[in-house]
Amino acid sequence: MRDLDDTQPSRSYYMQNYNVGVKGPPRLLLWGVILFALLTVAGVGGVIVGFREVLQPAQQQRVIEQLPFMRMFKEPTPVGGLFPTLESRAGESDALALLDMPLAIASPTPPTGAASATPAAVLVETVVLATATPAPTRVAETITVFTATASGTASPSPAPPAATATSEIAVAPVNLSGGALPSSARIYGILHQRQTWNNCGPATITMAMSYYGWQEDQSAAGRALKPNREDKNVSPQEMAAYVEEASNLKAIARMGGTLDLLKRLVANEFPVVIETGAMFEAYDWIGHYRALVAYDDVYQRFYFFDSFLGVGEGAQGVAISYDEVDRDWQAFNRTFIVVYEPRREGLLRGLLDSHWDAKDAAQLAFDAAQAEARLDPSNAFAWFNMGTSLVALQRYQEAAAAFDQSRRLGPPWRMMWYQFGAFEAYYQLGRFDDVLSLVKVNLNNAEEIEETYYWQGLVLQAQDKPGQAASSFRRALAYNPNYDEARAALAQLN
Repeated sequence: MRDLDDTQPSRSYYMQNYNVGVKGPPRLLLWGVILFALLTVAGVGGVIVGFREVLQPAQQQRVIEQLPFMRMFKEPTPVGGLFPTLESRAGESDALALLDMPLAIASPTPPTGAASATPAAVLVETVVLATATPAPTRVAETITVFTATASGTASPSPAPPAATATSEIAVAPVNLSGGALPSSARIYGILHQRQTWNNCGPATITMAMSYYGWQEDQSAAGRALKPNREDKNVSPQEMAAYVEEASNLKAIARMGGTLDLLKRLVANEFPVVIETGAMFEAYDWIGHYRALVAYDDVYQRFYFFDSFLGVGEGAQGVAISYDEVDRDWQAFNRTFIVVYEPRREGLLRGLLDSHWDAKDAAQLAFDAAQAEARLDPSNAFAWFNMGTSLVALQRYQEAAAAFDQSRRLGPPWRMMWYQFGAFEAYYQLGRFDDVLSLVKVNLNNAEEIEETYYWQGLVLQAQDKPGQAASSFRRALAYNPNYDEARAALAQLN
């Protein structure tokens, strides 16, 4: 048998006789592929840079909604955020002394509308409310609200009122001074609003107003409360003021609420909004408003109409346990807003009791925060709430010590987007460097917070820099032309 190689033509034979060979791709094609690859890489890089550095957060969110994978290219937040924590332990003893500081609450004068001293007395209030309907007309409905004393017995929670009938409906009796509550209660007639971009506050206050037949949607509140749609904060006080300016309703914002108080308000059909911390999926810690619609002691749950999460299973409201609500609510010193008709103010004063007066409410909030800090001295929220309450009481020295301790413990880095008590305490004490430190962290993370420029302007004014102060006040007004404090400060400066 012959070797197989003897029968196969050699490679050189083919190359010599058939003029073929191994050739690479044309040089022009090779350079074209390389250039295309480089342009593709540059284009992708340009898209990423543009997405991160050029687009506003609202625009980024719209891109992510269409292309979810783009979320990975958002600017990352360092672990622990960018909150300017205090490393120094100097002055820590002043903060720890707050744990033993008594803050006696004076016995409040019995508010107008409070229950009489007769043990068996039952107050009956008949009011005319308007239920929200899709049509422009409002349907009048008479509701009789029973308010019992401590010896009163709670009746079952009300059934949904018929929108077209005029009838008397017995609403759960509630003791003004802490008597029996129904085991469950629900407010009917609140219309849910799914928030548009960055519009939680306006959407939620619109929900509360809808109970009384308010026909505007969240865009009306948004135009008044945050002319700049990127504004990161709408305060409870701003929302309460909007209710009174835009409608014939009234609103009150207070700190230091309790779960029992929330139940009393729901049982007497007062729409209430609370401000909480939230950690939604794929989001960092943020502030978030929720409209309370019901509670149930059997399941130990509150039910909320949530502008972000929706209306929950069966449109009964997003169910959140009592413990979780209180934990999330703590981040904002348990602040709440009640929207009400002027004719029911007497009843509301009785229900709120000491919370009706802002100073008394701040003292109650301090007591709660102090107790929580004693129980867990590492609770940054408790210390922060102590500071917020003390600022409301104009006790700035103690407030600054509480804020210092909170900063040592490291609260969420967005805290200063929503709450400005530390700015005020430090400013009042002449600690201008600390104010500017908080200004810097806000400006590094969100330029669209008008309060940041306001406090920056006050410091610059105090440092005899009128030109720079005026610039800061104008910047605040550029983000929110409705910011009265900044306008007044600029006018005074001029």
